[in-house]
Amino acid sequence: MLAPVQRDIVLGPFRLDRIGRSLTRDGAPTPLGGRALDVLIILAAAAGETITKDRLLDQVWPGLTVEENNLYVQISTLRRVLGDDWIVTVPGRGYRLTVPATGPHVTAETDEAPPPALAVTLPVIPSIAVLPFVNMSDNPQQQYFSDGVADDIITELSRNRFLFVITRNSSFSYRGGAIDVRQIAQELGVRYLLAGSVRESPRRVRVNAQLIDAAAGNNLWAERFDGDRADVFAVQDEIARAVRIAIEPAISQAELRRALHKSRGSLDAWEAYQRGMWHLRKGNAEGNVQALDYFGQSIALDPLFATPRAMSGYVHMWDIAFGGVPDVPAQIQRAETAARRAIELDFDNPVAHATLAWITGGSGQHDLAVRHAQRALAISPNEVSGLLSMGRVLTFGGRADEALDPLLSAVQRSPNDPFGSLLWATLAVCHYFRRDFAACAEISRRMLRDFPEFTLIHRWLASSLGHLGSADAGEALQEAITILPTSFNYFVQHRPPWFRPDDHTLYLEGLTKAGWKG
Repeated sequence: MLAPVQRDIVLGPFRLDRIGRSLTRDGAPTPLGGRALDVLIILAAAAGETITKDRLLDQVWPGLTVEENNLYVQISTLRRVLGDDWIVTVPGRGYRLTVPATGPHVTAETDEAPPPALAVTLPVIPSIAVLPFVNMSDNPQQQYFSDGVADDIITELSRNRFLFVITRNSSFSYRGGAIDVRQIAQELGVRYLLAGSVRESPRRVRVNAQLIDAAAGNNLWAERFDGDRADVFAVQDEIARAVRIAIEPAISQAELRRALHKSRGSLDAWEAYQRGMWHLRKGNAEGNVQALDYFGQSIALDPLFATPRAMSGYVHMWDIAFGGVPDVPAQIQRAETAARRAIELDFDNPVAHATLAWITGGSGQHDLAVRHAQRALAISPNEVSGLLSMGRVLTFGGRADEALDPLLSAVQRSPNDPFGSLLWATLAVCHYFRRDFAACAEISRRMLRDFPEFTLIHRWLASSLGHLGSADAGEALQEAITILPTSFNYFVQHRPPWFRPDDHTLYLEGLTKAGWKG
């Protein structure tokens, strides 16, 4: 049986916290980006053995095709932080850490009794372990299929950079025993557990899965998946993707609820970020103020946490839409500075690149915006923020027909995402610029029902109803003017930099048809 995962690795004056994902020197925090930290954890756990470049690329960038130069950048960063002679390049093979790890490190499989379980502190980001799926079939030889399903789910979840996923070797050590969710979670240092079972017949396979909040001891989500047994690997892939798509929003909602139930003074950096996202989702000026405040709190608690910096840039751009920003170019520059700082801290942060895409698109650089959105999706193809960003820059870049696919993909992948209100609003605008004013009006009305605080959608409803010649257009126009007079005046008196001239003209034509006098 494998011993529980050990938390700390001591490297001379440094202490590497594998679970909490931090590096300190003589007790003081040592700044290190996420990918560099991943590389260091792998090298340190190898206890002086050479790790090949291919293995590092596969483990640090799972599922992605990246240039070897990305790895070299992270190695250079580590040498700058640790010392030039700490990491040796083994020609033709890879890298090894020369300073021996004097503290506990990951152990190989052994028949010896495991040491007492460690009461590890939970990582800041959501943490999950996938337990071995139980083989419910008559044939015990089919255990390989059950293990394959769980393996693929671990791989899928590991592609989410905002989830801390325990490795197979650790979580599979609990095979066959009675499941005490609180004990397992404590020993592995996770908040969530995914458990399941597989039942096979000659032609069909059925997988049951459940997501457990280990601290509360209750199920957050449960689902059953059925597939054709003919193509084993295709079934495994399909089930793994379906599970990931289902449980990521469930975890997001659980994390948000947890953050909302804590007092402001007790929030950690991740929880403060979650609170900021909750306020941003409202889609109004007051929510923006609160979101920026919480993102600032998150940054103060963890200056190396890149995502709240990126989202601060998002808020700066969003503020322009509410009007009253005295210097729009300066505001765009403020937003871009925040996003680029986030990328400096964590080059492979998909949210940061997605935000920069929106910002560059917001300044009218539509082609550049598409490239930044492509970068976000290259890092994390299923990240909702990347899909939303791609949809938005295509929508305002005169390519609304192309924008529909990423936007609908985002809706399918995460219907309850924290970006949900922004996603539906962008989908409404996409239909508007496709001249499908009926679809825009329908989504706008749905948003007023599901996101009543998202006040900007009134303008799009009024303009789309104007084009449709609806009897309700005048009332919708009056609501748009009354609820957000400053924003309305800004959009009709100026052409925001993210609008192409023809699109802004179309927008004004709809308002005119609704009764706006100009």
